[in-house]
Order: sequence, then C-alpha cells, then structure tokens
Amino acid sequence: MKNIRHKAVLAVALALALVAGVAPAAARSARGDLAVTQGFRRAVTVGGILEHLQAFQAASDTNGGNRVGGGPGFEASAEYVTSRLAAAGYTVTNQYFSFLFNADRTPPVLRQDSPDGTTYVDGVDFASMTFSESTEVSAPIHAVELNIPAVEGAPDNSNTSGCEAADFAGFPAGSIALVMRGTCTFAQKADNARAAGAVATIVMNEGNSVGRAGVIQGTLGSPGHGPALGTSYAAGVDLANGIASGATGVLATVRIDRVEETRVTRNVIAETSGGDPNHVVVVGAHLDSVSRGAGINDNGTGSATILEVAEVLAAQQREVRNKIRFVWWGAEEFGLLGSQAYVASLSQAERDRIELNLNFDMIGSPNYGRFVYDGDNSAFPAGAGVADGPAGSGDIEQVFRSYFDAVGLASAETPFNGRSDYGPFIAAGIPAGGLFTGAEGVKTASEAALFGGTAGQAYDPCYHLACDTLANVNERGLDEMSDAVAHVVLTFSRRSFDAAPLTDPAPVAPTGGSGGGGGLHPAHEEDAAA
Repeated sequence: MKNIRHKAVLAVALALALVAGVAPAAARSARGDLAVTQGFRRAVTVGGILEHLQAFQAASDTNGGNRVGGGPGFEASAEYVTSRLAAAGYTVTNQYFSFLFNADRTPPVLRQDSPDGTTYVDGVDFASMTFSESTEVSAPIHAVELNIPAVEGAPDNSNTSGCEAADFAGFPAGSIALVMRGTCTFAQKADNARAAGAVATIVMNEGNSVGRAGVIQGTLGSPGHGPALGTSYAAGVDLANGIASGATGVLATVRIDRVEETRVTRNVIAETSGGDPNHVVVVGAHLDSVSRGAGINDNGTGSATILEVAEVLAAQQREVRNKIRFVWWGAEEFGLLGSQAYVASLSQAERDRIELNLNFDMIGSPNYGRFVYDGDNSAFPAGAGVADGPAGSGDIEQVFRSYFDAVGLASAETPFNGRSDYGPFIAAGIPAGGLFTGAEGVKTASEAALFGGTAGQAYDPCYHLACDTLANVNERGLDEMSDAVAHVVLTFSRRSFDAAPLTDPAPVAPTGGSGGGGGLHPAHEEDAAA
C-alpha cells in the first residue's frame, strides 16, 4: 500500500508541476539547498558530537567496559540521551521490550594443540556464535567439503559445506567439525554436525573476496544448536591443514562460556512538537554496543550525531513541515531487535504515515569511506544478500549523493542489504537510506584513491573489539558525514511530500570506486545465514 500511495501521488504532483511550469524548482527543493542548510550544518559540530561520545565512553568505563543491550552501560547511555533531549525541550518516550540475551561470560578460547601450538585471538581470528552452547573440549578436527584454496571472485555462498546430513557420512563422532560459510544457515550446519556426533562446530569464512576473509561473528538464531564458533578464512585454512575433506591431523581445544537469560531493554524516542504527523521522517541509530567494548564508532558515532542534530534543531527553533522522529535503537547487536519491535508495534495506518527512515550506523571509521546505501539497487542489484529497496529509496540515496557532489566530496554506494536498523522498515515497504563508513572490510586501492586512507587495511580495525574507544574515531570523516546527516535531515524536514513525493529518479553518475567495502558488514548484523 505504501508504494502504491507514493506512486499515485507522484503522478498527480508531476502533472500539476509540469502544468504550472515549476518542476525544476521542485526538483531542486527535493535535492536540498546548501544555502538553506548551511547554518544548520555549521551548528552541528564535531565538538558537540565528541561531547556525547565522551559520555558514552564514560558509560562503558563505569559499567563493565561495554554498553551492551540490557546492561548497565546501555542504560547509562539511554539516560544520558534522555536527559539531553529533555533539556532541549523534547518529550521523550521509551519503548521497552524483552529479549533473550546471549553473550560471552568469559572470553572464548580456540587453540591448535598439535601439530602447531597456535593460540588464536578472540575477535580477530575467531568468535563464539550468539546462542552457542557452552563447552570445553579438546578433540581432532575433521574437515567437511571445504573449498580450499578459495577461488578469488567466486560468488558468495558458492559452496554447500555442511548443509546436508550426507556431507557428514563417515564423520568420526567426538571430533570437531570444520565447515565453510555458504548456502545454508550456520544453525543448519551446526545441527547436521551435532547429529553426526561432532562435539563442536567451527564455521570458517569463504575467502573468495575481502568481504569474506575476516572473522565471522555470527548467530545461530536461537538456542539448541550445540557449541559453535566462526573464524576468519586464514584461521580456517590453518586448522584445515591442507585437507578439504576428512581428518586434518589437527588437535584443537575449544572453550565457549556464554550466559543466556531474558533481559529488558528499550528504544528511546523523541519527536519534534511541530510538523505534520501525517508525514513522518524517522531518524535512527542504534545505541547499544557488543559485549567486548564501548562501541564508540559502532555505533556511538551514529547515536551521538543524531543527538547533536536533534539538539541543534531545537536550539535554532527550526520550523519543520514534517514531523521528525528521532529514535535510538536498543539490542541492534542481537539482530535488529529494537527496530523490529518498533515496526511490529505500528498499525498499518501508522506505517503509512512514515515517509522514510534514515539510518546512521558507523559514521566515524578510522580508515573511512563515504558510503551511501544503494536504495535503487543500481550498483548492487537485489538478490542473494541484497534487499530490493522500496520505491523512493533511490530518491533518498540521490539526496545524499547530490549533497556530497555539491560540496566536492566523492561518495559511493554500499549494498542495500537490510542488515542494520533500516531492515525492518524496508521489509514493511517504507523507503529508507543512510550512511556508513565501513566496518571490518578492507579498503581497496580504488577506494583509497577516492576517499584517502590506506588501501589493504580495514575501514575499522577495532570493529567489535575492546579498542573501539574514543581513540577509534576519525574526526575528519565524522565531520564530513555529520554535515551530510544534518543537510539531509533538514532537507526532508522541509520537503513537501505532497508536491514532491519520493520516487526513484535516474541514478547519480558514479564518482569512482565500487563502494563494495561499505557492505562488508557480515558480523555487525549478527548474520544468521551463511
């Protein structure tokens, strides 16, 4: 219904605009006016954002070293956001929801005992999977139909390792199963391994591209699938010891110690008092971190930026045509749970009143790229791992891209994969878009030429690690991206959706680079699929 409504209104609006001869002006207004947003952008400062980030760091430091959903560090962060919004004049509401909390109680261990005495590094070489059972076992490793060596450039999910019970024919009970990411879910692989007598399952990455080389920090989706962890491609190759199928000759120790319990967390919601409630722009960022650290880039940067934007919007007493609803999501790191709970709570009439969702998840990566979600699927067609953007998502993309072009900064697309908090919105047919500066993916030479930084290194080497602190933020990149956030939020706050509804215009000509690195976020969304 949402897409039909947009298209019908668009046809009428364009016809009236052409008759009146004002289509070019409407188009310029839809893209945003740099002169109109200049004072707003200048007031949204890096200094103001850093003040919020310092508060998030303190919330982590005084509460066990993280801001994980359902924990005291998250609650301290939520109270800080609430107090700042209240001081700015907003009425703040909280949407509480319960969820199954599952995280490492103590750091996991993966060690190759023989033939080489190698101790692998948690978060760098391997990670226990969400909803893994706890275990401590030393056992031989048995490889299950691995693609070794990897074929560079091969499609993702191009193997079926561990996806069928038959893959485990002759599997020696009491061994550790080594399978490869691909085709089916991690849970299905773990279930087949356990049914064959495996005492633990190790899922190695595929290695076919830079996006499939790093450590898998995945989820089994639910309890009951046995002990499991993910590794980088390099660690998996090391454990395979040159064997694609069969006994590897490697004896390994796996130790997983996870806590599982029901917890309560919340979304923090504030909206402008003015603006048409029938035309709502939802601006969101997730406030929680992973359990390993403070999560200052992921996603303190997005949360702090929209808080600064909300404060400046109130301080400047900006008149808005549309109601702007700011939301700080809870439990994103457990599978987009906050945004899922929010969208699920809306009636169809309430969903229809939301014009679009803007999502900002990691916008200060140290080795950053300026990536814009590919809402029209022009660079990354819908298919395996890429969502089909609802009609109008391409328009949102172009507002971002046009802004960067206008200020002389290159930008590139990142796959519209629905794997951050805009995912539940697009699943409900609501157009969405946003920004991303890169996670554990590796910056290419062409991206380094486009954005600066260092080729061959991760966009964020501290992604999901304890070192994701205040020192892990590139202030120049944060300045550039927060200006784009401010421009786009103010532009959509003023846009007449009746006169210029969202559509999918011709794509902006690429300025270079693939933007592929921006979609290399397989761990961030706690990917349940291979």
